[in-house]
Amino acid sequence: MERSKQSQYSQNEKKDAGASENVLNGLFDGMMKKPSRTLASSQALAGESASPTPAAVVESWREDRTRSLEDNEMCLPDLAAAYTSILRGLGEDPQRQGLLKTPWRAATAMQFFTKGYQEKIIDVLNDAIFDEDHDEMVIVKDIDMFSMCEHHLVPIFGRVHIGYLPNKRVLGLSKLARIVEIYSRRLQVQERLTKQIAVAITEALQPAGVGVVIEATHMCMVMRGVQKMNSKTVTSTMLGVFREDPKSRDEFLTLIRS
Repeated sequence: MERSKQSQYSQNEKKDAGASENVLNGLFDGMMKKPSRTLASSQALAGESASPTPAAVVESWREDRTRSLEDNEMCLPDLAAAYTSILRGLGEDPQRQGLLKTPWRAATAMQFFTKGYQEKIIDVLNDAIFDEDHDEMVIVKDIDMFSMCEHHLVPIFGRVHIGYLPNKRVLGLSKLARIVEIYSRRLQVQERLTKQIAVAITEALQPAGVGVVIEATHMCMVMRGVQKMNSKTVTSTMLGVFREDPKSRDEFLTLIRS
């Protein structure tokens, strides 16, 4: 009996491990996991993600939305019910006056905090990439960023600094902030967020280099755990010449600190 239980537990562990291998950039294969997919098509997709073609990698910034406005409306009652259960679990009375509308408010707020799942990078960038004979560094710094820690569901907030070295194409400046908004308004870890921003710009523009630096405060370190009020986390991703050429990297880091 014990042996059969251990065998079943081992099989479940293998299934969970297999599922986690299909997670790409925080999403299942970079797209929504659709329940209507057949077993054959699921196996085909698994095969594709195991050995992605270069074209698929280059075009990953065009990935599908994983949540739509219709999904928001359909899921809102379930989210509100979940928050009602949380209130009860905390020992509160969801029926008292101050909490009557709290589950719905919290549910709509959480959907807003994670609205990046509703947006695609291609929608933001398609009409904002311009041919321009400019080969000097472009930097937008101190972009406000708000996100949610995927481990504790509490806020992460801070500033993002982005620089890139154009290769005959430039991006509308406000679109850099929009890219930050799309990826930060999801359940995140700062390390992945930094890389996703840099990779999205690289795949869209094919510049000579991209640098992204994020300085952020994590409420999971401030409000709980070690409770260090003044701690900040700094992460960076350097691609292209920003990684290969120390002078370009130093110029970028100097300019964002000035």
